[in-house]
Amino acid sequence: MGRARGDGTRGFLLEAASLPLLFLIWHLLALAVSHRLFPTPVEVIVELWRLATERHLVADLAKTLVRAAWAFVAAMTIGSLIGAVLGRFRGVDRLFGSWVLIGLNIPAIVVAITCYIWLGLSEFALILAVTINKTPLVAVTMREGVRALDYGFAELGRVYRLDLWRRVRLIVIPQLMPYMLTAARTGLSLIWKIVLVFEVLGSDGGVGFRIGVFFQNFDIEGILAYTLAFMTVVITFEYLVMRRLEARILGWRPT
Repeated sequence: MGRARGDGTRGFLLEAASLPLLFLIWHLLALAVSHRLFPTPVEVIVELWRLATERHLVADLAKTLVRAAWAFVAAMTIGSLIGAVLGRFRGVDRLFGSWVLIGLNIPAIVVAITCYIWLGLSEFALILAVTINKTPLVAVTMREGVRALDYGFAELGRVYRLDLWRRVRLIVIPQLMPYMLTAARTGLSLIWKIVLVFEVLGSDGGVGFRIGVFFQNFDIEGILAYTLAFMTVVITFEYLVMRRLEARILGWRPT
């Protein structure tokens, strides 16, 4: 028990030191290079504060996060339904499995450009393009989860005369939760990036749009400030939401 507690404390300290170490290395490299196109983290943080208080950083972050949230919910919902059908019915999987494979390998840029051409440079087109890109990944993960279900538990539920909803809630969903969390974490990590790329291609605001403007002006401090702000939100969401959710749902599993 003491050894486990010691390992946990050491792991916590190492994890806590990770980001300060990254900033220290960044700062030392910036000092060694000493060039205007390689600012120190202090300079980037000062610029971030200026952009947040005097410019559009907060509004841009809000736009990007709303777009990512809508795309995430849509991709998880549609992908989970498709994955459940493909995992449950082998014939359907054989018929449409190649469609999912094509969806996994279509370049994201092609989907974005096509949606923009068909639907215009609209909010709906951007969210739809991100959803199309991420739905196949969720579908594949959930398909494997459905295939891995232990149907012996379902038989046990019938023996105890559980209704369909209770069998789904007490037997099916708990078995699928590890796969759902994997799909959610993987989907989020990709959706953040894809939304920014699509915003560069065409949008009326957002982190990606503003980074594109900074790029045209060779404003590296602005680019890094927006990147730092965005990554702060992503890391905060990972620690305060995803990890706590994972610990609550999967805390029963041995480590």
